[in-house]
Formats: sequence, C-alpha cells, structure tokens
Amino acid sequence: MGGYRQAVASFGSPIEIDVEGIPVRVSNPERPLFDDVGITKREMIDYYLSVGPGILRALRDRPTTLERWPGGVRPGVEISQRMGPAKEAFYQKRIPKGAPDWVNTARITFPSGRFADEVCPDKLAVIAWAANLGTITFHPWPVRKADVDSPDELRIDLDPQPGTDFKDAVRVAQMAHELLDELGYRGFPKTSGGRGIHIYLRVEPRWDFIDMRHAAIAFGRELERRAPDLVTTKWWKEERGEKIFVDYNQNSRDRTIASAYSIRPRPGAPVSTPVLWEELPDIAPSDFTVRTVPERFARIGDLQAQIDDVAFDMAPLVEMYERDVRDHGLEDMPYPPDYPKMEGEPLRVQPSRRAKPKAVPAADTPSAAGDTATAEDTSRQAGE
Repeated sequence: MGGYRQAVASFGSPIEIDVEGIPVRVSNPERPLFDDVGITKREMIDYYLSVGPGILRALRDRPTTLERWPGGVRPGVEISQRMGPAKEAFYQKRIPKGAPDWVNTARITFPSGRFADEVCPDKLAVIAWAANLGTITFHPWPVRKADVDSPDELRIDLDPQPGTDFKDAVRVAQMAHELLDELGYRGFPKTSGGRGIHIYLRVEPRWDFIDMRHAAIAFGRELERRAPDLVTTKWWKEERGEKIFVDYNQNSRDRTIASAYSIRPRPGAPVSTPVLWEELPDIAPSDFTVRTVPERFARIGDLQAQIDDVAFDMAPLVEMYERDVRDHGLEDMPYPPDYPKMEGEPLRVQPSRRAKPKAVPAADTPSAAGDTATAEDTSRQAGE
C-alpha cells in the first residue's frame, strides 16, 4: 500500500471528466508523461479534447492500435517490438481487459491468419479513455469497421534516410503533389511528428491490401523515375543511400501509421499535424507540439476536414503497377519480415546476405540438378 499512497501523493488523486456526456475516469492525472517539457497525463488528455473533431475524424470507425507509454517518455524507456522482448512501452492490438461497455471494437485479421478485436473509436470519450491508459499515439488501420478487408485510404510515407532531412522530404512531397494532380487525386499532407511527411488520400473501398500496396509501389517508382538521386523505393536499408524512402509497405495488412493529431513519443511532445501544401517549405516538425497545436486548431480548424468529400478510383495506379511489370520487367517488392512468403514476391534476403553463385570452371558444364538445388536452398533461407 505504501507504493500506492506514494503514487497518489505524487501524481494526484483520480478525477472524473465529462466527455460529451460520458464520464471518463483519469487516474494519476499529474503523472509526468514528457519529463523534458513537464507535460502530464491530464495535459495530454486536455490536448486530445482540444483537437477532438480532428483526431476523431482520423480514427472514427477504424480499428486502432494503441501505442502505450504508461510510465511516460523518458530516457532509458523503450517500446516492445514485434519479435523482441517485452518492454515498458508497448503496442496494444487487443482491447484491454476491463474496458467500458461503450468502447466498441472491430475484428481484424493478421497476415498469419490470427485475429484480434481492436479498439474502434466512434466517440471522443474513447480517445480520452485510451489516453488515460497512457496511449500517446493512435495507429489506425486504413479500413472501416464495416469492411476491414477493403482499405479506403492510400498512405504515402516519405521517410528520410540518414544523410537527408525534413527539407529533402519537402522536396519529394512537392513532387508527389504534382503527380497527384496529374492523376486527378487530392492528397492531404501532414508532418509525421518526426523528420518525415505523410500524404493521405481517400479511395473507393473496392481494392484489397495487395492492390493498395501495389498502388503505393507504382506511385513511389514514378517519383523515383523523376528524381533518382533523391527518391528510392529500395526495401533494404543498405541499398537506399542518402535519399527519401517511399515506404510502400505501410499499405500492407497490419501496417499502420500514426494518425493525424497523434502525439509522438519523442522529446518535446511533437504532434503529427495536417498542413497546407504551401506551408511545407516554411515549417519545421518542431513547430507542432502538444502546446502549440491546440491554438493552431482553434484558429484554422482541421485541415483534413474535407478528406472524406471524394473517394478516388485507384485503377490508374494499379494499372501503372501492372504496366511496370509487363512492359519494364519490374517485379513485386519484399514484404515485411513477419509476413509469410507472398505470391510473386522476390527473395526476402538482403543483398549482402544472398548466396553467391559458385564459380564454374570453364571446362565444366553445370548440371540442371545442381542449379535447382542452389535455388531451393536460397528460397528456404528466405522463408526462414
């Protein structure tokens, strides 16, 4: 009991807040979540309420993974990874035990075939409740509860590699804007909360995850053709160089991106913030934090307010991918490492680890059996 009394004394007694008529309990409201800037749990919840229409638009009816940092963001605290040991911070993919009955869920299926019932926000109180659990970042799937196998959002993730920065990502985002205009699409940019830029566009929910991934590959390849010294779609880090990586796999099943208005677990409490295209050259990611975004939101509103107005046809991008395969000899690209081997996927082995063909003396003729055995061995390694 001593530890409990100390926690109450240090972080305040529980309080109850009213969120659109629903009482939400907040435990330890004074617990520091960002020590470097003194942001407490209560301040974080107040932030999410201040951008309520925007965060709810980003999450409404979407199965959402909760990125929880119950002890706060501080030096030495790490987050658990997919195939690593448990850490203090973690991703919650299944609804937590003891959730109120007004927290709805959606059942999603992982690439392995397993499934989970994920939190599916449909009211602001759900976001406040999740924030009380230490959820700093919300990671929604690109689908709605009504059809969890048909994405309605294409996500272009521009990820600066070592040697590049936000300004380089801005240059690629401007090229992406031009390409979107050529395709007749309207994209909505936002900061990632780090050095990158995300571009979202609403699409007709009649394509599957593989189609959407192919659409992202085609989009990235076209950017790469236009600026080969600045853009890469190479999956393996050792091949990317000092370029902006178009992370096409963020459109794969069970891959999510921090939502608009989500806080990121980094020093300063940065926020992934919707921006105007014309703002990009003059901003820095550090401009948008828990303490600056509420005033901006009150002044200009939600810059993604019109994202649901038009759902676009992905056929042009899917056809572009198929044309690259048919006419240019390009192939599919590697899937994430935890995926089963996918149809049409090339070897999922980084180039520096691939088996090198054995040198054959000029006087010898390689046997068909020998060639086949080598290929099978390599495929088996890739599957492992």
